[in-house]
Amino acid sequence: MKKIYSILAAMMMSTMLFAAETEFLPISVMAISDTEPFPTGAKALMENKLTQILTRNGIAGLDYDNQFILTVTTTPLDKDIIAGPPSKISEKMEMNLYIADVLAQKIFSTTSMTVRGLGETETKCYLNAISRMPVQSKELSQFIEEGKQKIIAYYDHETDNLIKQANFLAKQKKYEEALSIVMIVPAQSAKYDAAINAGLDIYQQYLDNECNINLAKARTAWAAQQNAVGAAAAGEYLEKILPDAGCYNEAMELYREIKGKVLDDWKFEMKKYQDGVDIQKLMIDGARQVGVEFGRHQPQKETTIGFLRGLL
Repeated sequence: MKKIYSILAAMMMSTMLFAAETEFLPISVMAISDTEPFPTGAKALMENKLTQILTRNGIAGLDYDNQFILTVTTTPLDKDIIAGPPSKISEKMEMNLYIADVLAQKIFSTTSMTVRGLGETETKCYLNAISRMPVQSKELSQFIEEGKQKIIAYYDHETDNLIKQANFLAKQKKYEEALSIVMIVPAQSAKYDAAINAGLDIYQQYLDNECNINLAKARTAWAAQQNAVGAAAAGEYLEKILPDAGCYNEAMELYREIKGKVLDDWKFEMKKYQDGVDIQKLMIDGARQVGVEFGRHQPQKETTIGFLRGLL
C-alpha cells in the first residue's frame, strides 16, 4: 500500500508542475468499472494518470463529474508467469483511451497504447502497467486535440440553448446551478463572450439576492442585541456582502450605525476593492467559482461507459 501512495504522490506532483501551462476545457477524468473491475488502488492511480495525460497535453479539466469525459478500458493480451523466487506475473495489456460525451453517448476521439505490467500478484502487475502508461506522444497529442475541437464545436452549437437554460434557472433563483452551466463554456468557443455576459448578469442577480438575505440577517442580529455581541453576530453576515451587491450602500449604513455605538469594541471592516483592481476579472472569477462549487457538491452520478464498446 505504501508503494501505491508513493506512486500517486509522484504523479500528482508531476501534474502540478505542468498546471501553469494548461488551458481550461470542461472535461472530467473517470476510471469507471462497469466494463471490468479495478483492483484495489488501481482506480485512483488510473485517474491520476489520465489527469497527467490531460495536463501534459495542455488541458486543465474539471475535478467533478461532467458531460465530457476522458476515460479508459483495458484489454488483456497475454500473460506469462516468470519463475522465482519470487515468481512474478508479466501481462501485456491494451489501454484504450476515449474522450466522449456521456449524455449523448458519442465518442469524440480514441487512441490506444500497449503496456506490459510486472508484479508478484495480479494487482501489483496491473498497478505496474498503469504506472508505465506514457503521458506524452504524437498519438496522445492528436487524440487530445481531436477531442478538444469536438467539445469546442459542441459549445459553438449549443451555447445559445445553454444560456436560455441558465436564464430559466436564474428566474427560479437557482443561480448556482445556472452559473455551473454558462461559466464552463471554454474560452476557445466562438460563444464564449455571450456565455460570460450571461453569466455576469446571473452573478449580479446572485450577489443581490445574497446581499438582501445577509443584510436582513445582520439587521435581525443587531436589533436583538445592540452591543458588542450583537455587532459580532451582525458582522458574520455583513462580511459576506461584496461591494458589487445592490444593497451594499444599505449594508454600509448599518455598518456605520453599529460602529457608532460599539466604537473600538468592533474591529470589523466592510469589504472594499483596492484601487487598480480589475473588477470585471474579479466578477468573472467569482461567478465561475460559484458554478464550480455547485458542480463539486452535486451527488456523484452513476456513469457507465459500456456504450463505448458498442460504438466501436
